Amino acid sequence: MVDGLFHRWERRLAAKSDGERVVRPFEWGLDWIEQNGRRATGDPLARIDAWVDEAMADSARFYHCPPTDDYEFDGEWLRFPSAIRTPHPENDLVHAQLFRAANEGARGKRRAVLVLPQWNADEHSHVGLCRVLARFGVAALRLSLPYHDRRMPPELTRADYVVSANVGRTAQVCRQAVVDSRRALAWLRRQGYGRLGILGTSLGSCLALLATAHEPLIEAAAFNHISPFFADVVWEGLSTEHVRRALEGHIDLDRLRRCWLPISPLPFLERVRGRRILLIYALYDLTFPVYLSRRLVDEFRATGIAHQLTVLPCGHYSTGHAPFSWMDGYVLTRFLARNL
Repeated sequence: MVDGLFHRWERRLAAKSDGERVVRPFEWGLDWIEQNGRRATGDPLARIDAWVDEAMADSARFYHCPPTDDYEFDGEWLRFPSAIRTPHPENDLVHAQLFRAANEGARGKRRAVLVLPQWNADEHSHVGLCRVLARFGVAALRLSLPYHDRRMPPELTRADYVVSANVGRTAQVCRQAVVDSRRALAWLRRQGYGRLGILGTSLGSCLALLATAHEPLIEAAAFNHISPFFADVVWEGLSTEHVRRALEGHIDLDRLRRCWLPISPLPFLERVRGRRILLIYALYDLTFPVYLSRRLVDEFRATGIAHQLTVLPCGHYSTGHAPFSWMDGYVLTRFLARNL
């Protein structure tokens, strides 16, 4: 009975965006990926397979973050160029908002967390959480994800280019988000923050795990809504039903999972071993289906990777509503304040 109530609430909350969701055409997106330094052409699936093989054989190279000195900071907003270029100049300038800790430096312990919001988050999303973190002594740098808010080109009203039925573009733009995260963390270290963490929600959770797997600066990581595979969430989730409609008839789930393996958490779990990890999922989630979240938790347990686990008594969208938003914020803040 309780699950039915939450599922109906989740569907009502998701339906508020139905008029904004666009079923865009399926595309392989070969023009968005590179193979051996050259744009991939030819048989689409074979070329993407080769690109995936190359990425998985050397994921450190795939997520390599070249250093930069080209940071601009006005005391609140940080701007820097993305290391991965796209056809949209607006998207290639990264924006991040800093929330300084209330007692920063008071105890000789400067710590900061990089915050990655959910898919289609607006500029105000997670700002309240960042302020709470700052109040409890953890500076927060909120990153605008690719194709979101200040990075969105005029042709878009939603961040469709980061998760879509364009296979190559989705993989490359998520890769861009991970590399952008690494540059943001490098800037935080330059500012004297000695202990660094990361917090990601929904899509941001997947990207945060990939960043944690490839960025040694990260000591603590909170993953808020979780899944082992990127493709399965898109295929099975409530929020991406319109994306699945565009995919069906062109590719099946097994092939899609393979194409998006480089942006999936599961292959990289061993690389997060030794960090302080928090996993959170929601008991009535229809967007990140619960069986997927539980499978990732089982993988952490099976491989003996230490972690903390919280299960919220709500759904995906309802996590953003009181009292569940307070519960989620409390768990995240407590974990990061204690582990950084």
